[in-house]
This record gives sequence, structure tokens and C-alpha cells, in this order.
Amino acid sequence: MLTVEVPGHATFVFQYLVLDYNGTLAEDGLLLAGAAARISALADQLAVHVVTADTFGSAAQQLGALPVSLHILPAIEQDVAKQQYVQSLGAAQCFAVGNGRNDALMLAEAGLGVAVIQAEGAARAAVESADILCTSLLDALDLLLIPKRLIATLRL
Repeated sequence: MLTVEVPGHATFVFQYLVLDYNGTLAEDGLLLAGAAARISALADQLAVHVVTADTFGSAAQQLGALPVSLHILPAIEQDVAKQQYVQSLGAAQCFAVGNGRNDALMLAEAGLGVAVIQAEGAARAAVESADILCTSLLDALDLLLIPKRLIATLRL
């Protein structure tokens, strides 16, 4: 569990990190450099979940050595499936990261949603649904590893 008190905003109590895979954790199906170390560090405090359509079919192999729960979604209504997944965990306790249109509902539902703009870009719907926008997954994960960054971004 990770508690972050943001003056003038909210106190977050995160139990879950929910991540999209392609475009967020991975580029062209391959895990981004630096992601594994950050996920491993965060797994000491949070249960890490990866929800994905697995476009490249590589998520299980790429994530196999990491302390994550992998959930591959069916081909239809992935946006609703991601939203329902976050709801099933307890949305307020979720820090969610994504970039695609199918991540928008998940980002809006989560206690804190972060959209990332990387090589794949980010869908407008994801950006508009997010609480925070980052230019890399590593920066997004560092908001949890270095909570003062999160506080500085959200405080009033």
C-alpha cells in the first residue's frame, strides 16, 4: 500500500498499479528499458496488474520474470473490460497508466489515471480522461517511486 497526501486535493491510498501493455509498458511488443526495475521496486508496495489486448502476442514472455498479474482481454469492448477490471479491484485504490483509446474509461475510473505519450502516441480520449499526462512510462512510474513529484503536480 502507498499513501500520498496531496495538500488541497486528496489523500490517495493506492493498493494497485494497473498498466496497459502496448504503447504504455512496451513498444512494438517489447518491454521498455527501465520498466522492469521500476515495476519490481513498486511491487514491494503495490499489486501490479497488466491488462492488455496483447496486440503483438508477446506480453506473457516479456513480463514472465516480473511480479505482475497479466490479464489478456478479448477482442471486443476492451475499454469496458479495462474499466470493469479497475472497478473489481476497487477503483479508488488504483493508479492506472495507459495511452490508447481503449484505456480512457480505465483512466477515468481509477483513483488516479495517467496517460503517457510515447512512440505510439496517445489517443485524445485517453489524454482527456487522465488526471496527469506524462511523456514516458518511466516518468509515470516515478510519480509513485518519488511521491513528492506527484504532490507537486496535483497540489493546489
